[in-house]
Amino acid sequence: MTGRTMERTRRWRPTALVATLVAAALLGGSACSLQDDAAPDGNVPAPRSTTGIWLSDQELAALPTSGAAWQQVQEAASGDLGQPALADQDSDHDVRTLASALVAARTGDRAMQDKAVAALSEAMGTEDGGRTLAIGRNLQSYVIAADLVDLDAADPAVGARFRTWLRAVRTEDLDGNTLVETSNERPNNWGTHATASLIAAAAYLEDTAELNRLANVFRGWTGDRRAYSGFNFGGDLSWQANPDAPVGVNPVGAKLAGVDVGGALPEEMRRGGSFTTGTPGDTGYPWGALNGAVVSAELLSRRGFDAWSWGDQALQRATEYLFKLGWGPGNDDEWVVPLVNARNDGKDHPAQSEVGLGKNLGFTNWTHGSRSPG
Repeated sequence: MTGRTMERTRRWRPTALVATLVAAALLGGSACSLQDDAAPDGNVPAPRSTTGIWLSDQELAALPTSGAAWQQVQEAASGDLGQPALADQDSDHDVRTLASALVAARTGDRAMQDKAVAALSEAMGTEDGGRTLAIGRNLQSYVIAADLVDLDAADPAVGARFRTWLRAVRTEDLDGNTLVETSNERPNNWGTHATASLIAAAAYLEDTAELNRLANVFRGWTGDRRAYSGFNFGGDLSWQANPDAPVGVNPVGAKLAGVDVGGALPEEMRRGGSFTTGTPGDTGYPWGALNGAVVSAELLSRRGFDAWSWGDQALQRATEYLFKLGWGPGNDDEWVVPLVNARNDGKDHPAQSEVGLGKNLGFTNWTHGSRSPG
């Protein structure tokens, strides 16, 4: 497995929707006079959207608070989160922070809310000295956690600082590269994680233009080169169904020397060696790329894009291809499967009842395996 209090006088609000309705009733229609939650400039932040960038209030309320999957979330949330380290690609602090946010959002636990807010506050700036792969992996859970705890309302000062930092970090120079450049240029796990983090940031910041741009980048990765074709592929194109038009996921029915490679991730399969008609060289990189890709698809789908269908259901096909090879997910990849299953029209892949902390996310056996696809 990958190695991966703040005191305030404001009260914890169970959900943003309840808070908004109560405030509107008390103040004759507008919740924007709640000066106890005012930001330093006197403005009250807009409440968290009830649709959520990862889970809605309704979806959260429907999740169970018993069973092994829930227990796993609680254990990750209640333990020591460790030290924030966006520069460390193997840090678990991001996913443990997400666990705290999930428990807080589901139960209204004020201590968990405070814990998540403090973790988010401490994480900002820890990307210094790292690479875009590290922040690409780690940023996703932090952004989702900020949305789950309604950071702007929970602590307006931290919320405002988080938004300012999040806007800037997208183009911050990290070891000679930026998240935007990595997303645009790298069709492997570096790129899929960078794209997922940028999509999370754009959704959180309600940056519609950037969200649309990133949607095209992701669609291009799934195989639609009309949407985007600016990636720099590696020198070994032997796994590409069409080396003259390389893609992130091989198309349906693709064959090389009579071997079905539809759904293969060429840029990751080559890490195990050039294409062969025999058994491919073993590599875990395809699962690493899917870690970022499924987050991108889910975030985009919640913003109205039909991302799970792009590339003829590229992510479902990629998952199926790996299982056909007998390459099940490693411990820190297991969380991918419940999410894919939830979006897979009932065609389930084998999933673990317990899902370890992932490289960039986790707990989907509770968030998505415990409810009907929404």
